[in-house]
Amino acid sequence: MPAVLAPFSAYLEDPDVTDVFVNGGAGLFVDRGAGVVAAREWRATEEEVRDLAVALIGAGGRHIDDATPCVDVRLGGGIRVHAVLPPIAPEGTVLSIRVPRLEVATLDDLQRTGMFDERMRRRLGEAIAGRANLLVSGAAGAGKTTLLAALLAEAPEHERIVTIEDVAELRIAHPHHVRLEARQPNIEGAGGIGLARLVREALRMRPDRLVVGECRGDEVRELLSALNTGHDGGAGTVHANSLQDVPARLEALGALAALDDRALARQAASAIGLVLHVERDTDGARRIVAAGRPVLDGDGRLAIEEMRWGGE
Repeated sequence: MPAVLAPFSAYLEDPDVTDVFVNGGAGLFVDRGAGVVAAREWRATEEEVRDLAVALIGAGGRHIDDATPCVDVRLGGGIRVHAVLPPIAPEGTVLSIRVPRLEVATLDDLQRTGMFDERMRRRLGEAIAGRANLLVSGAAGAGKTTLLAALLAEAPEHERIVTIEDVAELRIAHPHHVRLEARQPNIEGAGGIGLARLVREALRMRPDRLVVGECRGDEVRELLSALNTGHDGGAGTVHANSLQDVPARLEALGALAALDDRALARQAASAIGLVLHVERDTDGARRIVAAGRPVLDGDGRLAIEEMRWGGE
């Protein structure tokens, strides 16, 4: 663990902790998988929290100050840190620390935790073996990245998996995994490399499976285009509150890429073979609660046709 994280060691070394949050001088909060709770023993002033933010961001190779008050970095071990300074955060410096678990879950592991049943386990294996293009949807912390990594680990060893992420989080138990990570502009606003460009670069790397860790902008156009031109077995994730909210989310992303609703619908219905929606229950358990396939509705817009996968 990087030395700069020492003030949080008691929480980061807890195997159940997934997230640590600091709200200025107001306190620290921890998520152990069942919701966020306050750490009453934590004490730090706003000045100390700001100093921590500067040190953490600096350890990630970036700079945070009044001119650049919102910064996201990845530290050793895959720990992700996001910091926001006042006055953007008027109540004080805000730190959000995402803690990856070092163990890489397999589909069998996820089945044992109750994410899906035996029938769905077989179907998931068939989807990977059949090189279906997959989209995993869900809210933040629902388990999208964990599920996607477990699915990709099922790919044959001879296949080349290229993943593209804003901040590299996907950990895949596969011998041929190439990771690409976006780069933010420097303090002069130059040198940034976004996800859309990385998708185009990845296509020159002869991937057998092209994966965008999270679609959140105009890179959706490049991904859908690639999946429509012979790049089977690809995958991605998207934030959505339910399976039926996925079309609206994709339409919003398509608008950022200058795709109208019907153009986006035709691309998505042709490119994506299966959508899996995951949710986290109040007890912390993560489950696949719905599955479907993109289709065109009567007006030529995108809809999701739900599939009955679970149960016997």
